[in-house]
Amino acid sequence: MNSPRIVPPGSAPGDAAPLRAGEFARLMAPAGPFEPAPHLAVAVSGGPDSLALSLLAASWARRRKGRVTALTVEHGLRAESAAEARQAGRWLKTHGISHRILPWRGEKPASGVQAAAREARLRHLADWCVRHRVLHLLTAHQMEDQAATVLLRLSAGSGGDGLAAMPLVQDLRAPDGAGIRLIRPLLAIPEARLKATLGNRGQAWIDDPSNRDRSYARTRLTVALDALGGEGMSVARLARAAHRAGSDRAALDSACGELLSRAAAPHPAGFVTLDWACWRAAPEAVSLRALIRLLTAVGGRPFGPRLERVERLSESLRAAYPARAVTLGGCRIIPRRGALLICREPGAAEAALTLKPGERRLWDNRYRVHVPRRAEFRGACMLGRLGSDGIAALRRTMADGGRALETIPAPARPALPAFRDLDGLLAVPHLRYARSPGGDGCEAQYIGAGNRTGGVFGPVA
Repeated sequence: MNSPRIVPPGSAPGDAAPLRAGEFARLMAPAGPFEPAPHLAVAVSGGPDSLALSLLAASWARRRKGRVTALTVEHGLRAESAAEARQAGRWLKTHGISHRILPWRGEKPASGVQAAAREARLRHLADWCVRHRVLHLLTAHQMEDQAATVLLRLSAGSGGDGLAAMPLVQDLRAPDGAGIRLIRPLLAIPEARLKATLGNRGQAWIDDPSNRDRSYARTRLTVALDALGGEGMSVARLARAAHRAGSDRAALDSACGELLSRAAAPHPAGFVTLDWACWRAAPEAVSLRALIRLLTAVGGRPFGPRLERVERLSESLRAAYPARAVTLGGCRIIPRRGALLICREPGAAEAALTLKPGERRLWDNRYRVHVPRRAEFRGACMLGRLGSDGIAALRRTMADGGRALETIPAPARPALPAFRDLDGLLAVPHLRYARSPGGDGCEAQYIGAGNRTGGVFGPVA
């Protein structure tokens, strides 16, 4: 087992000012309000950024009679990762900070390692927070991280949203559908000041060699920041550009929410009816944003479709009322009685999952589903899309001959969540169908999709 590469506190840059408690409190204020005696979770790797955040957050929480739990996801991707997690825990213990190690078990990907590790890390962190009823998760993304994100988004051809990079506050969804708040209070702070904070407290940190691995695009761009700084594109300027883009995004979000409150009618079953004329009359930037938000919410994806594809669809819809349906981002956009019906594309819905009695899960990234603890069913209980076979079965078995189906537009019916066992349909909550015994109490609550604040009508942070 390899030992961690420990950097002594004397290595901190001498020309950088430590981050003090008062300044950190001002950084946290826009993420509030916080409950009395807040319990914060802090993602910590043992590197300088996350260690400094842990110490600052612990002091902040104690002043408010709260506490911090530091969380390390032990990914097992490097030989020294387990030793690094334990070392971080020993350091944190000397500061009176509780620490938990969350192992990432199972097979690791052969490619796309950074993206897969990032996704697994957030999944483990969010799951721990939900299980322990912790609402706030802090991560130590700082100014250089923000600047590199701006460059990554530029290289991908992102629009204004992408250039706003990482927001201060972002909603995360746990596997069971419950939400927590991801907070990044250090986005305006350079790494040198965080190292100086540790140096001021006599705290060493761990050097992660993967941060210098140029096989990763983010690492190459971080290295390129030094060269770009000589041309006037400094880290601070890129971070300020992200902040300005974020302010523009907030203004557009407000206008978009106002438009959607007038033009869109979301249904608890997971589809939306959009007043085409009202939507079309809005400024182009606002109507485009509203369309992206609807496709994200209905399509079951963390983010919307690629911008250029939504732009083409928006241009077409603004030019004339559509003559036929189109698909995009896992959604069907269907002309219907002068409006637009936006519903889930059945073939794009998540595969069926198996549920145990009493279990709560997230299905299709849109529905929080639940099977009662005392549910009775034969064999396994499966949750998946209703499909045409399920629709036909309902017409045969429902007491009203399936007339309840008419409460849902025909194109939206096949993607409805349906519970099944070996005897067939068990429950279709949105059609108020439950086979007795067994199906009573089965729930499928539509909560939309996306990992950003506000759902369909609220602001996107």
